[in-house]
Amino acid sequence: MKKTILTSLLVLGGLSVKAQSYIGYLSDNYSGVHGLIANPANIVDSRFKTDVNLVGVSTFFSNDYYGLKLGDVVTSDFDFDTDGKKYPKENNNFFGNADVMGPSFMFNINRTSSLAVFTRGRVSYNVNKINGTTFENISNEFDENEDFIVDEDDLYLTANAWAEVGITYAKVFMNKEQHFLKAGVSLKYLQGMGNAYANGENVNINYDADGTDLGGGETTGSITSQGTVNYGHSDNINDDFDDFEFEIVDGATGFGADLGVVYEWRPNYASYTSKDSEGNPYAPKYLNKYKLKLGLSLTDLGSIQYKNGTENAYDITGTVTEDDFDNQDGIEDILSTLYSQTGTGKAAKSALPTALHLNVDYNLHKKFYLNLNTDFSLSSNSKANANRVPTVASITPRFESKWFSFYMPVSLIQGSGAQWGAGFRAGPLYLGSGSVLSLLMSDNSKAADVYAGLKIPVYQGKPKDKDDDGVLDKMDDCPQESGPIENNGCPWPDTDGDQVWDKDDNCPQEVGEIENNGCPWIDTDGDSILDKDDKCPEEAGDAANNGCPWPDTDGDGILDKDDNCIDKNGTVANNGCPEIVQVTAEVQKKLNDYAKTILFNSGTASIKAESTSALVDIINILKEYPDAKFSVEGHTDSIGSKATNQQLSEARALSVKDFLVKNGVDAFRLSAVGYGEDKPIATNMYKDGRAKNRRVEINLVK
Repeated sequence: MKKTILTSLLVLGGLSVKAQSYIGYLSDNYSGVHGLIANPANIVDSRFKTDVNLVGVSTFFSNDYYGLKLGDVVTSDFDFDTDGKKYPKENNNFFGNADVMGPSFMFNINRTSSLAVFTRGRVSYNVNKINGTTFENISNEFDENEDFIVDEDDLYLTANAWAEVGITYAKVFMNKEQHFLKAGVSLKYLQGMGNAYANGENVNINYDADGTDLGGGETTGSITSQGTVNYGHSDNINDDFDDFEFEIVDGATGFGADLGVVYEWRPNYASYTSKDSEGNPYAPKYLNKYKLKLGLSLTDLGSIQYKNGTENAYDITGTVTEDDFDNQDGIEDILSTLYSQTGTGKAAKSALPTALHLNVDYNLHKKFYLNLNTDFSLSSNSKANANRVPTVASITPRFESKWFSFYMPVSLIQGSGAQWGAGFRAGPLYLGSGSVLSLLMSDNSKAADVYAGLKIPVYQGKPKDKDDDGVLDKMDDCPQESGPIENNGCPWPDTDGDQVWDKDDNCPQEVGEIENNGCPWIDTDGDSILDKDDKCPEEAGDAANNGCPWPDTDGDGILDKDDNCIDKNGTVANNGCPEIVQVTAEVQKKLNDYAKTILFNSGTASIKAESTSALVDIINILKEYPDAKFSVEGHTDSIGSKATNQQLSEARALSVKDFLVKNGVDAFRLSAVGYGEDKPIATNMYKDGRAKNRRVEINLVK
């Protein structure tokens, strides 16, 4: 009775696949072909030339109902039924999976693309949203004379086993200094190997231990139930869910796909990046080059159609005896014999556990990394025959090197709490668990997983540069001789031996100067001053004038450098200046003879009109001596005050100067001064003497 009812609950309980594979190991850059499980873009620009997986197995189980300490199980007489801790609640979950990666390999097509072929076998199962109190009643060693009630709501179950054969292609799409981007896709052929699912609505079962009178004082239990159940399965499951056998099922095929993209931030790209002869960047593949890596992937798109599978619907409302229930061979017999079948049809497609994954990997220092990985289910938990993954967040610190890696993942799994594990990779061997430390240290661990496998890794080798010129031998046309990248690693030739490479030498056949781009300096104008030093390379000149000819601004035949009057025609004898014509005593007397005839209106500085003729004559004489300077001097007699006479003499001298300047005599050649009555030339006692004293003189300034 107990086994039969427990089996019934497993069928009627909901199931969603909440399982993880290779926890911790997939964060390793040396996981090789396994990397495509998490993100198909991982296989390109990897640390491998090729990686061949022989076999790898990962199993996982988790629940939120039952907890224990692994040490107690190993070291004592542990009773699972009584010694473990139970946490019944309205919705408890039990889930697990197995993931077997068979022969698989990856290889590089070229520097920017890679290909992988892989095989996997996968099994997923779970009891989801079962009432914990109900489960506890059934799983205990109860007295069958004791009543119990199974009170459930809407339920979903999916159990699926399938094989995958797939191909993955990944390509680098951007490699630009600090920024690197790659993407990949996996296409998978799916072969179904067994599938069973059920979903129930408003399921309720009431067991009454002595509810049916058999007569003669004997009774048997009665089972009163209500609700509806849909039960579907592949054709290799005949009568009972317990008969689930893994085998290739005819007509059970499908297709799936994984998509992924990875971005890497490489701030130190200059320290390891080389360029080929075409200027394309090249970074050695044996190195991890990023400081920060971000990965985003979408996995398990697709489904499997079990063409020969069936699905039946039942109304389980009614009451049956315990004896009738026990006489049935399995759950399908129970449903078809004791309850009403309300419908039949083909089995629904088995949907893969579609999920979105975000991965962040940070290089702490050299070979030490910190990884954050999150998984989000994109499958509905209320869809028939649909697998799911849980929401999971894992933080994994790790040490990573070519031949050895070690990691300690800490995960928070929806429904199972925190898990702490450890794993390592040593050459061809990988082994680990995402929960081993939790099992050993916690007395309430609700999850367990383990993985192990063997592979044949062929790592990327460190590129050689024999001549140490920064050009890798594989791209170096002269690997034994140091040369620049631009010349494919070969030294530039210097045909004329002037220490200017031919590529920079404008005269490669003629010895020249570095400063003249390998050409010899020339003297175009033949003045013995090289063009590089010649300010006038097209015109012969003097070295003292930077190769330019001396100018003769005034055209007097005397070069400016020797000409004291570069703007005036002059003579050699006078250093380029014009000869100065001397003002003789006769000329001086003539000037003053004219000046004495200049008349003013009485008591003023106003010149009388009849004096104009004399002033014109004075102007003509002054122009004959353009370099001579003259003083215009005013004098008065002694009649009147001395101060008045002084002012009048100054005003009359200035009046004459102004007339001369206005009529063409340069102002700088003339000065005006008044002496008043201080310089008489005759006595002021008589009229004739006073007339002589009232005068203007124009005298040469020596």
